[in-house]
Amino acid sequence: MLTHRAIWDALDALAERHGLTASGLARIAGLDATAFNKSKRVSKDGRERWPSTESLAKVLEATGESFDQFVSRGVYLQFPSTHRNVSVPLLGLAQAGSGGFFDSAGHPAGQGWDEVELPNAAIEGMYALEVSGDSMEPLYREGDRVVVAPGEKVRRGDRVVVRTRSGEVMIKLLSRQTVRTIELQSVNPAYPPRIVPISEVEWMARITWASQ
Repeated sequence: MLTHRAIWDALDALAERHGLTASGLARIAGLDATAFNKSKRVSKDGRERWPSTESLAKVLEATGESFDQFVSRGVYLQFPSTHRNVSVPLLGLAQAGSGGFFDSAGHPAGQGWDEVELPNAAIEGMYALEVSGDSMEPLYREGDRVVVAPGEKVRRGDRVVVRTRSGEVMIKLLSRQTVRTIELQSVNPAYPPRIVPISEVEWMARITWASQ
């Protein structure tokens, strides 16, 4: 179910993805700069205040994101305690460049995978990678685990895992894709954008969740 906290967390995550504060996000959407302030999320008498559908629509239009992206990348669903976790394959990012761990479509294959538990919202084929390096800081730090869905459609602005035909595996933001190249960005400004020819991309998969 969608909760009050989940919706506001999703708006905060949306702002962070676009390098904005909550106030900055409101401004680019043509709203009052205080519309998303934490002080506006609960009334003086303790009642929860929800963002209006009109406000959400303006924010999504301003950022170029769809509602599906907003939900899948920002809203963390809360499950009753009767639901059980499920286990998915887990691999270190540094290991992922070695041969034998993936099939040609980017699905887990072979031996050497560990396991990690996730909420039972996990869909078939998902797996987790443990982050190494600092190119995605502060979004992802060393040791964080990102959950990858190989069958999901990838769109501009998505967080993705890319494996090249030379065996390099990267966690990046997909900033642009043409018939010839993809442009990948790091969150850490110390790392310049990467332009990779499509002919060199073995597979690319969308990150749907992160455990931090």
